[in-house]
Amino acid sequence: MKTENQIREIAQLGAPVLREIAAPVDNVADPKVKKIMEEMLCTLASTQGVGLAAPQIGEPVRVVVIASRPTPRYPNAPDMEPTIMINPEITDFSDEMEKGWEGCLSIPGIRAQVPRHLSLTVRYLDNQGGLKIMNLDHFVARVFQHEYDHLNGTVYLDRVENNRDIYSEQEYLKLMA
Repeated sequence: MKTENQIREIAQLGAPVLREIAAPVDNVADPKVKKIMEEMLCTLASTQGVGLAAPQIGEPVRVVVIASRPTPRYPNAPDMEPTIMINPEITDFSDEMEKGWEGCLSIPGIRAQVPRHLSLTVRYLDNQGGLKIMNLDHFVARVFQHEYDHLNGTVYLDRVENNRDIYSEQEYLKLMA
């Protein structure tokens, strides 16, 4: 049962935790880790976001949730079950890159065009500690790369090639209308 106290405050740009390199999770069964995962799921579900990294809720550990779904922020996002990825690694990626629009729950009110690999293969532990390998492409690959960056102290604005690719949310919405 999701309770309100499981929804965590999302760290905002400037919070030191967003610039730290997150520590690997040593024990997936640790009750503290289980609590972080549950709080991440609850926190993400309370937003219009499609992904969340543990540092965004103030926990500098290598855990991300990818939960692509259509929302007002991402109306064309594919629907997928929320997927918890512990200690994720990119094992392969396409040479082909594509610029696409991104926003971030830690940087509200801003959107930017960010170049990302079009497809990749990732390896991670699931919430039970099982090893998983997943091929991701297009939007979901973009979401993963965005969240993975958070584990390494990088935010999407660091990847923008030109400051003219940064828009206010209001101007972005006008452009998309």
